[in-house]
Amino acid sequence: MADVLHEDMIEALRDLRPPSRPLPAGAYDVHAHVAGPFDRFPTLKDAPYKIPLSPFSEYDHMHAVTGLAKGVLIQPTACGYDNRGLLDALERGAGRLRGVAVVDVETSDKDLAELDRRGIRGIRFSEVGHPVGAPPPGFLGFAELRRMAPRLKALGWHAQVWTSCATIARFAEMLGSLGVPVVFDHMGLFDATLGVGHVDFQTLVSLLRRGPFWLKTTAFRNSNALPDMDDARPFHEELVAHAPDRLVWGSDWPFIGMGGRIPNVGHLLDLLRDWTADDAVFEKILVTNPRTLYGF
Repeated sequence: MADVLHEDMIEALRDLRPPSRPLPAGAYDVHAHVAGPFDRFPTLKDAPYKIPLSPFSEYDHMHAVTGLAKGVLIQPTACGYDNRGLLDALERGAGRLRGVAVVDVETSDKDLAELDRRGIRGIRFSEVGHPVGAPPPGFLGFAELRRMAPRLKALGWHAQVWTSCATIARFAEMLGSLGVPVVFDHMGLFDATLGVGHVDFQTLVSLLRRGPFWLKTTAFRNSNALPDMDDARPFHEELVAHAPDRLVWGSDWPFIGMGGRIPNVGHLLDLLRDWTADDAVFEKILVTNPRTLYGF
């Protein structure tokens, strides 16, 4: 049954439409995942979630429909330290994709250099809570981030961080001392019920204004009002007003863990344009900023 459900997800993910207006040339999608085919690229037997069958061909189809030109693929936690599916997708992307991997902290410098050659530009770290003791494969926390930061710096990579606004505020000094760019997932997982003026969100805004921090404006995981996400709009507008040069955008396709609440990428891009208002800033978020951050 699990395989059937995975297969059925493709039909839901293919329910796409393009944005209402064409995107600026060279638009980036800096947060998406690929998974499968599972006979070639299996997930962990004890994976923390089930990821839908979402191979490169479907991801490529999504970009073709929506007009996205470049992308950054993120290693799914469900695949642990096995980055083969990610690397296969980067190769098939023929130069228009880069990746963020998850690796064992004992990975050799030689192997990291090979990942760099194949298009990896960062490592993902998660501080969202897991059972006491050693984290499961695919989870690297802030302890691992501190340990790996010098190696990221040597490679010119960034640290991608998945955590909440409250945790960002608590660890702000440490994150700013690492010597590498830090990219926050999912708009910092703010709590929409607390409002834009809450100290945790304002700390995030302050960090973005002084760098070396960046933020992915992927709002729907923070919203209780899908599909239009009116509760998330003020947070986006606050970020645009104070840190437009530090914002990038990701679709978060294939919407892992969203159940039946699967967003339409074309609608997400329309909301981004509507919320941003200024076409120059819209292009900055989709083109100029990610080109600066990811270097391609």
